[in-house]
Amino acid sequence: MMTAEGRLKESFQDLAVPLIAALYNHARWLVQDAVEAEDLVQETLVKALRAFDSFTPGTNFKAWIFRILRNTFLTSRTAIANVRTVFLEDHAPGLETADPAITPETALIRGDDRAALERALEQLAPHLRDVILLCDLEELKYREIAAILDVPIGTVMSRLARARQSLRQILASHFGGRG
Repeated sequence: MMTAEGRLKESFQDLAVPLIAALYNHARWLVQDAVEAEDLVQETLVKALRAFDSFTPGTNFKAWIFRILRNTFLTSRTAIANVRTVFLEDHAPGLETADPAITPETALIRGDDRAALERALEQLAPHLRDVILLCDLEELKYREIAAILDVPIGTVMSRLARARQSLRQILASHFGGRG
């Protein structure tokens, strides 16, 4: 016979495990370091498990755990200096592939485009970067983003519009007629 604690942990596992990759992906954008992102996700999962009895079944678990991730980042990571080593693989996806359709030139252009996008995202104000990453990268719905950020849906929509416009302006000089 399974104890109540065992059922609670099993239920948490059923909800959390499918979201680990998305949590890591978002954490990676927040901290810009793979190891720090792993630590942030681990810390988030520990906090979420400890607080799981406060989660209301039937509500949006994904929004709940992303909010824990964001709050954990804001409270424990904002004072840490962001120092990272830049590897070629981070900026030139496709170089390691054996796909003959991807030439070294294509791979470098893709890597350059990705690096430009990352630099542009880093230039956005944090409140704009958060909303565009949650919407366009994590594919969360406006109401989920509103719950994570604790703002009205209208604020999410206006921030998203401003973030996209800012990105277009920042990237215009890089992409010129290509983008």
